[in-house]
Amino acid sequence: MRKFQFSLLILALAAMSLGFAQAVQKGKDKSASTGNQAAHVFVTPDQVKWGPAPPSLPSGSQLAVLEGDPSKAGAPFAIRAKLPDGYRVPPHWHPTDERIVVLQGTLGMGVGEKFDPAAGHELPVGSYALMPKEMRHFVWAIGETVIQVSGTGPFEVNYVNAADDPRKAASK
Repeated sequence: MRKFQFSLLILALAAMSLGFAQAVQKGKDKSASTGNQAAHVFVTPDQVKWGPAPPSLPSGSQLAVLEGDPSKAGAPFAIRAKLPDGYRVPPHWHPTDERIVVLQGTLGMGVGEKFDPAAGHELPVGSYALMPKEMRHFVWAIGETVIQVSGTGPFEVNYVNAADDPRKAASK
């Protein structure tokens, strides 16, 4: 009698598992067909397409978009920036949170409205930083430095001092 009950239990569990698997698959099929399922992203180092940084950053750096559209409001993005040795970005802020991972070199970073490396931190490879939206901060590169920045768009650079904005210098 126990073997019979055990067999019935196993059959019931198998039927429930099959029904669950089919329900999950139907859900996946529906979301994939309506475009609600995000596509996977794989980017190997040799596939990174570097280009000039936008005019909102001082000249000399390079940028690569890995995922998303940094200019689109509410859209997640991931970008990489390659900064030459000695590169500096004066005090600025962003309208959304900025997450940074140092991949190569050393990134100097400080908080405040005045560029003061003595008050900042040197972040070696593997470091992570979060600058909350509207946090005034500045950065500099020690050696060629590569960082990965991620967040939710729009990714904009607003300078504390308008005279530091490279877009203003370009329009003169």
